[in-house]
Amino acid sequence: MEISAALVKQLRDLTGAGIVDCRTALQQAEGHIGNAVEVLRKKGAASAEKKATRSAKEGLVASYIHFTGKVGVLVEVNCETDFVARNDEFKALVKDLTLHIAAFRPSYLKREDVATDVVDKELEIYRELCKKEGKPEAAWPKIIEGRLEKYYADRCLLEQPWVHEQSKPVKQVVQEMIARIGENIVVKRFTRYEIGEE
Repeated sequence: MEISAALVKQLRDLTGAGIVDCRTALQQAEGHIGNAVEVLRKKGAASAEKKATRSAKEGLVASYIHFTGKVGVLVEVNCETDFVARNDEFKALVKDLTLHIAAFRPSYLKREDVATDVVDKELEIYRELCKKEGKPEAAWPKIIEGRLEKYYADRCLLEQPWVHEQSKPVKQVVQEMIARIGENIVVKRFTRYEIGEE
């Protein structure tokens, strides 16, 4: 199938991927833009997974203080080289993460950081809710699993919907950046302060 330059440009504008990658994705998707985006996303995710094992010892620590002076955030994001740490796109991601953390108030970085006793307590609450709501016992495991996933999406930074694009979790935004830049990127840790919170 012949892929026009205009179609390649349209896909590039949407995804930021390279010309050759866009052309290949469009050929695989038989000229359908939506399917080509999916092809590129899968390729990027696979590429990001390969890079995830590489050491990330450079990076940035960024801060954000709300204009009221009542909320402050510190975040550390690592990458492989100082060159990428100075890249404007990387700096923008780190800055956006501080704004996201200030707005969305995550308690944990990732789901693995949630203590077992906290998860057990949540599961107990969900079981009680299923009982009180009169749900059939056979449906409880699926309902409980769904509520636990929502808990992670509410409380874990990497699972939360991205502040600028609610359809994507933060971890997907980071993976897409890894695919674009070609280096491993790790959100290492964060701290959020708010006046009156313990």
